[in-house]
Amino acid sequence: MILPMRRLALATLMMPLLACSASAETPDQVRAAFKSKFPQHEVSSVQPAPVAGLFEVVVKMKQQGRAQYSVVYTDAKVDHLITGDLIDTKTRTSVTEERLAELNKVTVEWAKLPLDKAIKEVRGKGERKLVVFSDPDCPFCKKLERESLSQLDNVTVYTFLYPLAQLHPDAPRKSRQIWCSSDRAASWLGFMRQGKALSGSDKCATPLAEIATLGERLGISGTPALVFPNGELVAGAIPLAEIERHLAAK
Repeated sequence: MILPMRRLALATLMMPLLACSASAETPDQVRAAFKSKFPQHEVSSVQPAPVAGLFEVVVKMKQQGRAQYSVVYTDAKVDHLITGDLIDTKTRTSVTEERLAELNKVTVEWAKLPLDKAIKEVRGKGERKLVVFSDPDCPFCKKLERESLSQLDNVTVYTFLYPLAQLHPDAPRKSRQIWCSSDRAASWLGFMRQGKALSGSDKCATPLAEIATLGERLGISGTPALVFPNGELVAGAIPLAEIERHLAAK
């Protein structure tokens, strides 16, 4: 019985030490430790992560004139950092992606959008409204036009020409050509949905520079990007059902 008693005594003596080592640092302590090791980064918030023993650190950055947030995970002493997606295996969803979407959500002031600088297409009564930032040489924009926008009813679609020259060098010229045409909507829809060749001059006054500035201010770095009347900004060639859901949202 001596050996078990020794083990029991040792365990009893170690309990306060174990309690001390397992005690959780507060978010403020984690923030201070993070700042001491990474003083160049601005910490927006620190909170316990969904995984026991880890903390979520939200780092604030500036991109294209507005705040952008990223998420990293760390232990209490900030001895190790984890970047990438934290996956909830029950729901098979990325906790990190959901958090980033929440942090970086952009609300657009619909009333301040220069809709007179957009190509206007009225489908049916046109009572519902939708804005799209689009590039004529973007394959995903064509997919959105053909598979989703062409199937909408009772909607007015305002398309801002937003050529990404670094990806599609000829897109600015095509955008000017579309804007300079006598029927902008017909020229745009024929090219994007039916594959018709563009014709006519590209020499006229265009709002491309103004729209480029607007898109940069909103943080739009890719196309297509959709803006709904409730101010929600959604990126990508989303399916018809998702567009309908956003149009119905208040």
